[in-house]
Amino acid sequence: MTFDEMVNAVIPNPGNYLVGYADMADLLAPAYRPFRYAVVFGRKLDDEIAASIQSGPTPQYFANYHCLNRELTGVLDSLSEIFHREGMDNLPIHPTEPNGKLAQDYLQTLRYDFSHKMAATRAGIGWIGKTDLLVSRQFGPRLRLASILVDYPIPNPGTPITRNFCGQCDACVKACPAQAAVGLGWQVGMDRDEFYNPFKCREKCRELSLKNIGEQISLCGICVAACPVGKSNCA
Repeated sequence: MTFDEMVNAVIPNPGNYLVGYADMADLLAPAYRPFRYAVVFGRKLDDEIAASIQSGPTPQYFANYHCLNRELTGVLDSLSEIFHREGMDNLPIHPTEPNGKLAQDYLQTLRYDFSHKMAATRAGIGWIGKTDLLVSRQFGPRLRLASILVDYPIPNPGTPITRNFCGQCDACVKACPAQAAVGLGWQVGMDRDEFYNPFKCREKCRELSLKNIGEQISLCGICVAACPVGKSNCA
């Protein structure tokens, strides 16, 4: 099997997925550096559910979020098995969860040691929007992301996206109930905290999720629904 064939073999419905290959050489924390390359998967959210998130998370969004996380975890684990059989060392990095046990250092910075979003920009899947979402041309920010790192030199990695394509649009900024974004456009080398306050976002997410679904977790979705990019492809 070619590398592409191995990856395509684990995708349950290609129409719901974006897949990209990334050279991660200068983006990896020390623990991940044995694995220079990444396969990044973006799984589209349910269209109707994503469009309905006008006032914070709904029970349907909460369920869809977890369903897609489970699906992506299965995709990564299946691909990991294939890679191992082919003699390729690899490390699946599952989708981030909105709740659960969080390390104290994460709570201080709200940064993970691996960013699916940055991997996706390096793979050419999309750019970082004004509310720190990964925005793809096909589906906008209506994606769940997961990655698998490999020590194999992936053929033809994607062309990295190094700036945002939001232009003057500030729909997500206006929609954000936490007022967490200042409206600046991302570009490579720009720190998240220059354009977006994740602590304001987290506080409001936990407030809305407790009110709407009875779970005090970091889940909102309002800016996902507000973004106009890709809506025509989600009809």
